Amino acid sequence: MDHISVSQINLYLDCSLKYKFYYIDRIPKPFKPSGILFGKAIHSALEWLNKQRQIGNHVSLEKLFKIFETDWFAYKAEEKVLFKEGETEEKLILKGKELLSLYFHQQNEPVLMAELPFQIPLISQTGEVLEVPLYGVIDLIEKGDVITEFKTSQKTMDLFQVSNSLQLTAYSYAYEFLFQKRPKGLKIVNLVKSKNPKLEVIYTTREKKDYQRLFLLAKKVLEAIKARIFFPKPSFKCKECEYQEYCEKWGG
Repeated sequence: MDHISVSQINLYLDCSLKYKFYYIDRIPKPFKPSGILFGKAIHSALEWLNKQRQIGNHVSLEKLFKIFETDWFAYKAEEKVLFKEGETEEKLILKGKELLSLYFHQQNEPVLMAELPFQIPLISQTGEVLEVPLYGVIDLIEKGDVITEFKTSQKTMDLFQVSNSLQLTAYSYAYEFLFQKRPKGLKIVNLVKSKNPKLEVIYTTREKKDYQRLFLLAKKVLEAIKARIFFPKPSFKCKECEYQEYCEKWGG
C-alpha cells in the first residue's frame, strides 16, 4: 500500500472481507447500488457548483440540474444499477433535483476551496509516523475556516454519528497540518432522500484525542491487512453488497 484513506479504513471496519475483494483481489463489481451512484452524481454536481462559486461565477439552478443529470447518466452507462424495491430512475432524479434546489437556495458562506486533495503524514501524539501517508479530498472549505462534508442518506443523522465521523476527523487533521491552524468549524451537510427530501446541517468539533484515535485506527487496520485478517461481517448491508456471491463461497 502506498497510502491509506478514511474510505479504506471504514470499509475494512465495516467488512474486512469486502475490503479484500475490492482492494486486494480487485474483483470487478457486477453492479452498483442505486444509492452509491446517486450519491456520486449529487457530489459531482455540488463539486461543480462550489468550484463555480469559488471563482465568482453565478450559475443557474437549471444548469446545476443538467450537470446532475449528465453525471447520473454517465455513471449509469458505466455500471449496472441495482434499484431498491419501489425505486425508479425517474423518482431518484426528481429527488436529486429537489435536494440540489434546497442546497442551492440556502444561505451559504463564500467558498474558499472546493475539493482540496491532500496526502500527508499521519502522526501520533507521541511522534510516531504511520508507515504510509493519509490521502483524501476535503469537500469544501468556506469563509471563516469552516470545513464541510457532504452526505446523501435515507434518513437524518444524529449528533453521535457526526461526532464520530472519521471523515471529518481526517479533514480537520489535514486542514491543521496544511495551514498550521485549526478549523473554526466542522459541519456535515446531509442531503436526505426521504419521502419528503430535506437538507440538514450539523456542526461539530474535533480535539487532539480525535486525531490520536484516527491514527490508532489506521495503524491497527494496516497491521490487520498485512496479517491478512479478512472475514465476513453479516449485517443489513449484505442485501445490497456487490460481493454477496463471493462472500457465500468464502472458505476462510
